[in-house]
Amino acid sequence: MTSTGQPAAPPTDERLLRTSPLRKLLGRPELGSVVGAIAVFLFFAIVADSFLQASSLGTVLYAASTIGIMAAPVALLMIGGEFDLSAGVMVTSSALISSMFSYQMTANVWVGVFVSLLVTLGFGAFNGFMLTRTKLPSFIITLGTFLMLTGLNLGFTKLISGTVSTKAIGNMEGFDSARKVFASYLTIGDVELKVTILWWAALVAIATWILIRTRFGNWIFAVGGEADAARAVGVPVIRTRIGLYLGVAFAAWVSGQHLLFSYDVVQSGEGVGNELIYIIAAVIGGCLITGGYGSAIGSAIGAIIFGMTSKGIVYAEWNPDWFKFFLGAMLLLATLLNHWVRKRAEATK
Repeated sequence: MTSTGQPAAPPTDERLLRTSPLRKLLGRPELGSVVGAIAVFLFFAIVADSFLQASSLGTVLYAASTIGIMAAPVALLMIGGEFDLSAGVMVTSSALISSMFSYQMTANVWVGVFVSLLVTLGFGAFNGFMLTRTKLPSFIITLGTFLMLTGLNLGFTKLISGTVSTKAIGNMEGFDSARKVFASYLTIGDVELKVTILWWAALVAIATWILIRTRFGNWIFAVGGEADAARAVGVPVIRTRIGLYLGVAFAAWVSGQHLLFSYDVVQSGEGVGNELIYIIAAVIGGCLITGGYGSAIGSAIGAIIFGMTSKGIVYAEWNPDWFKFFLGAMLLLATLLNHWVRKRAEATK
């Protein structure tokens, strides 16, 4: 047996390796959506003269906030490897519960608001419980919830109100204070901003803090990456998934109260189809459909792209029928760009 006399090289721990700023940038999930947002902004700034006006940007931010409030928890749910197809209808259910409970019980509207919070969280808990107990795909579970809530919204509204919309509650006690919380305006200079922008910013900040700074955030990535492996190392998979569905339900409650206190009546058929918009915003923002990868900030950028596109088409005075074409094209381009960025990031490791 011979010896070279050279000391063995110490094992390399990849956690101790120094990473270049470029490699860190390429590894960010929201990089592709940032590039897409800049491209959409420049495009409409050129083709629509009124797009850059301060009032127009306020309208764009409002449109983005109504999507972004839901897209943030939906992004966390997708990072955890699951979907919620009932998210759009749940928003309407939350608004209907607040309105009908307050009107029928002749109560302060805040009572209806808190009853709605409890019931909406119950919907989220139901989705999480059914998913973890039956082991069925979240697509099937939440599709069933979507259909049930759609039927309940229409059936209960017609049964109680006699029409497809709720009774007006604008003159009831507590309405004005509730409107200030969920549907008021903030005036900054010459621009009026909806309070939903603050709700949106707060939810994105909280979701980002959870993902980056808390143990629950590590559990979300672990469950979305490989649930069985996560369970083997002690991650509470069931608790994590139920918590993610409760987060979606809470955001649906916030969106539902904004819907109600913006108009004081709610149409029972609203919300159908919005769940796909929330998912698309998260995907454009860098979340993988397969789970385990994404960010809440990316979902906010995806929502901004939605807002710029939906309002930019109006400011450019185009036929709004083209919106769905732009939506599909953006989804495809964002997915391809995110895939390319990830490949480049992996190749540089």
